[in-house]
Parts: sequence; C-alpha cells; structure tokens
Amino acid sequence: MQLVEGISGRTAVVTGAAQGIGRNIADLLVANGAKTAYLDLNKPSSFTESSSQKFFQCNVTELQSIENAFTDIESVFGSVELLVNNAGIFKITPITETSIELWNQMLAVNLTGAFLCSKRALPGMKKKQYGRIVSIGSSAGKTGGSKDTAAYGVSKAGIHALAKAIATEYAPYGVTSNALAPALINTDMVKGIADLADRIPVGRLGEAKDVARAALFLLSESSSFITGEVMDVNGGFLID
Repeated sequence: MQLVEGISGRTAVVTGAAQGIGRNIADLLVANGAKTAYLDLNKPSSFTESSSQKFFQCNVTELQSIENAFTDIESVFGSVELLVNNAGIFKITPITETSIELWNQMLAVNLTGAFLCSKRALPGMKKKQYGRIVSIGSSAGKTGGSKDTAAYGVSKAGIHALAKAIATEYAPYGVTSNALAPALINTDMVKGIADLADRIPVGRLGEAKDVARAALFLLSESSSFITGEVMDVNGGFLID
C-alpha cells in the first residue's frame, strides 16, 4: 500500500475512536504510519496496543480528563500534530420535548469537546509551525437536520463555525482546520435508515470508511492549501 504523504511519523489524536467513523479514521492513520491515540470513554473492541496505536480514556466534556489524556499522549508519542474531533452523540427529540439537560449534553459532547481538545492541541501545533485539525460536522449543521434534531443540528453548525474560526486564526502558523459534513452514513448512530438509500444520488448509504478517507486527505500534505472548508461526504444527498 502506498502511504499518504504527510501522515507517517506524525502524532495523531482521534476522539470518539472506539467505533464507527472514529475507529475507521484512527485505523487508517495507523495504516499510514501515524502514531495514533484512540480517545474514548471505553476501549475499542478487538484492540491490541502497539508502539503505533494506544488507547487513552477520555471524557471530552471534562477539562481535566482532556488534560490528563493529552499529557499522557505527549509523554508517549510526542506533541500532537494531527487532531480529529469526532466524538459525538445523536438523539431524535422534538424541540418542545428537548430538555435543557439534553440540549446541554448535546452541545457539551458534540461542540464543546471539540473546542477543548483543539484548544489543548493548538499551542503545540503553533510551536511546531505545523498542524492539521479535522472536525466531524454533519449536513445537519447546514440544513438544521431532519425533523426533531434541532439540538444535534445546532451542535454541528457550531462545529463548522469552530473549524473556520481556527482556520482564520492559525493559518499563519502552518495549521489548517477543516470540517467534514457527512450525511446518511451506515453506523450504529443511524441504524434503521437504510430505506433512505433511494434518496441518495449514488444509490447507497455512506460507509464509515468513506468519511475516513476524506479525513485522511484533509490531514495529509495534499490538502496543505485547504483550510476553513466544510467538505460534504454524502453521495450527493445535499448539494450546496
């Protein structure tokens, strides 16, 4: 396999890496030679640690948990150069039935966690004059989402804005920041939506590996002139 340029030897962090899109991104980074930290609440299944892949327990809603994880990562792998903000939750709830607790939890996991992890990684990237941040948004962040997903859509719109804000502020320091906006990806988070495949122009649901490949591109040297972008990964479901 030909390795993607700019990945091998880098220290990478992927949040929400125990399964789904996060696991696929982390595994692809390892396959391309990155020293990869898998961050999640629970260890991934069928996971064997090695010199290039290690699990670090982390709750992205807790500042001290993030600090502990990043400190441990730096002691094992070195300063973080590639960051994927993937940790997220999804729940279908009408606006009038969305409690303040659910609203706050959705924002805490999906948006504030990405902010806190980025804030922790950016000083090291600035010092190195190199960094890549990819944050996983959603088409819901552009459209408001399907029916009864207001909290989720708002959190992902925030992810898109955060990616752009980081891009503007850190471009002079060799750091790029982009977001992906997947839609209808076949993961545990969206079980039961296979009947929507006929609404996708390419004729199938997306797979986690489709998102992972897009993330790998934005983390690589091939994307060095791309920053502040929100890239669709949706098979033509939303063309804007």
